[in-house]
Amino acid sequence: MDLFFKCVSGYLSSPHVGQEPTYSQDAQHSPVITSPVVPAAASASPTEDDSYTSKCPSGGLCSRLPAECISCNYHHNCGYGKPASFSCRAKKGVHCVGKSGQQQTNFSLSITCQFCWQLDPSQYRCSNSTSCMTVSCPRKRYNAKCVVLDHVHCLGKRGFQKRLFCNWTGGYKWSTALALSITLGGFGADRFYLGQWREGLGKLFSFGGLGIWTLIDVLLIGVGYVGPADGSLYI
Repeated sequence: MDLFFKCVSGYLSSPHVGQEPTYSQDAQHSPVITSPVVPAAASASPTEDDSYTSKCPSGGLCSRLPAECISCNYHHNCGYGKPASFSCRAKKGVHCVGKSGQQQTNFSLSITCQFCWQLDPSQYRCSNSTSCMTVSCPRKRYNAKCVVLDHVHCLGKRGFQKRLFCNWTGGYKWSTALALSITLGGFGADRFYLGQWREGLGKLFSFGGLGIWTLIDVLLIGVGYVGPADGSLYI
């Protein structure tokens, strides 16, 4: 018990008891949020330079360089669909010339004022989906990831998403399906070819629905109403 009272009295007599922790005057009035220290960017390694310089033609016209090879100060105060000029410069390690044949670093680029997602579909490439039905009513769409072609210049992000109609093929030929429906449709060969094995078995054991089912399938395949089971388009 004496040992306990000695410990308590020693703790109470210590200098930190009863004192508030020290804060600076600024810290008492407003919280201080510190951002992490970002180290200075190191010089680009040869492999980083090669990532875009290998795609950049050397000695060509500056205005013909791919978008990855130049840096431009794009602004959005231009009229949509009208020609606009922007100041650009070639990236480090990229050598180009002007119309006079002299080497340039800074140049003016004239393009049509429009965002990348407003371009003509021939000027960008989109991903294709193999999990949506192409033959349906109404037609189904999917979220596609699109990227602008290298030689096309536009405003905004060069990668964007679009809602596109399902349009893919699994390799099935319409002519083959129609030929099988006419010749061997009574045995369900057309349905088997299209991957519809349940209907194929039904036609096989019913002798093509006594010919009625066979005739109907010839018409449906001929007009494209019956397609592959995976939902793809004919070739």
